[in-house]
Amino acid sequence: MYDRLLLPTDMSPGVDRAIDHAIDAATRYDAELHVLYVVDADAYSSYPGDEYVHEFEGLESALENAGRDAVDEIAEQAAAADVSTVTEIRHGVPHEEILTYAEDAAVGLTVVGSKHRSDEYRRLLGSVAERVAHMAERPVTIVKTPVNTE
Repeated sequence: MYDRLLLPTDMSPGVDRAIDHAIDAATRYDAELHVLYVVDADAYSSYPGDEYVHEFEGLESALENAGRDAVDEIAEQAAAADVSTVTEIRHGVPHEEILTYAEDAAVGLTVVGSKHRSDEYRRLLGSVAERVAHMAERPVTIVKTPVNTE
């Protein structure tokens, strides 16, 4: 049914269940799993920096390295399940980059993780997962992870 699946990651606890779900789906469909991390341009463009770092270089580089570690770790988990993977790091607005990547790579199904938060929280801030689900032209599965509020 699906030849390619996309799993975007932001390294948050909300993606843990989505990783398992995406690897399971890729196994069932004998599909290639694309793992994407987007370095959020807003995160480093709003950073004031300091005198030791040229503009955004330090934070941007740190985010990119953390993203590389995250996609590599997921690729290792997928390889252990005999799932072929493609990893990608992009820079930009997360939901826009996810949608663009899905279109460019002809992804059949996108699996996104989401922390289960209160309605008030979502009304105020929204979520990347919701934006992707509402704007995608192909199927999207949102895998929710409860957030411990203790």
